[in-house]
Amino acid sequence: MNRRKKVKETLKKKAKKANIKKDLTLNPSKKKPRYISKAERAKMEAEQSSAEALTQTNTDGSETGTTTEQSS
Repeated sequence: MNRRKKVKETLKKKAKKANIKKDLTLNPSKKKPRYISKAERAKMEAEQSSAEALTQTNTDGSETGTTTEQSS
């Protein structure tokens, strides 16, 4: 009896995994987002803030680095 039960459970698990996989390919909005660690989030935030700082300085018209290179 235990052997039959174990085989049934194994087949159920395989069927369940196949259904989940099929559902994700048909409807990708159900897919969970990728986990981002705390260190990666901090790194991304730092890069974003530095990029924003660069765009703010460029919009202010203070492009001193590019003008000095051209005049040299």
